[in-house]
Amino acid sequence: MTFRFLGTGTSVGVPQIGCACPVCTSSDPRDRRRRCGAYVTAGDAAFLIDTPPEMRLACVAYGIRKVDAVVLTHAHMDHVAGFDDVRRFNTINGERVPVAPDDPLYRGLPYRIVGKPMTCYAATATIRQMQTIFPYIGTAGGAQGLYRPQIEFADNAAPFAIGTVRVESFAVEHGFPCCGYLLADAATGGRLGYVSDCHEIPDSAVERLKGVDVMVLNCLRERPHPTHLTLARARAYLARIAPKRAYLIHMCHDFTHEAWLAKLAGTNIEPAYDGLELKL
Repeated sequence: MTFRFLGTGTSVGVPQIGCACPVCTSSDPRDRRRRCGAYVTAGDAAFLIDTPPEMRLACVAYGIRKVDAVVLTHAHMDHVAGFDDVRRFNTINGERVPVAPDDPLYRGLPYRIVGKPMTCYAATATIRQMQTIFPYIGTAGGAQGLYRPQIEFADNAAPFAIGTVRVESFAVEHGFPCCGYLLADAATGGRLGYVSDCHEIPDSAVERLKGVDVMVLNCLRERPHPTHLTLARARAYLARIAPKRAYLIHMCHDFTHEAWLAKLAGTNIEPAYDGLELKL
């Protein structure tokens, strides 16, 4: 299993609009943090975790050409605003259908592409919210050849598989319907926990996550926040989970990447950065 961070920043992104702080003006590319999302591949399968606003830019930057499914944590806009761009992968995965010049859908080519629907896994509440935010989503696409995301929503309450990866969801407290995920690759045995947004993780979820190879965890800043973990609280959860490695995400502009590294020196915890790729 390969896991790539598409974004590691908080809801406003880093740099923030109109901010001239040392982080927002840093020349270190690791201090440029898109909104949180990830890309997972295992064998012939590939999927996205969340579709943040900069998803298209990240896919272009990292040469991502294959997506078979989408997994959502919750429906806050910093995690789903790029969902419309999933339609491009419907097209890439689709098939060519012959079109004659007298066909109303003829566009100067002897064929048109019929997109292939894909599954989006999410909690029931998140599915309802997505259908409200994007009321034009369906499995058939748009009429008259117009592009629309072709999505079959599936509830994530029961574990499901994408390729060789078994995916389990668990609820976390974020002040809004939200979940984290445990990914386990049957081919390699690698296990990864992913919690992008929360201020509390239930004890039952901590037990399920114990001993994972990699734990990816929300850590906004050191100062308190009502819906996100601080560094101290994130480290307390990581001490209980005891992963082999841990990476912090959803970071704001309080610290540079180098400053985060200094704070975490001597631990198995690091700040993640956009584009970082892990092999499990």
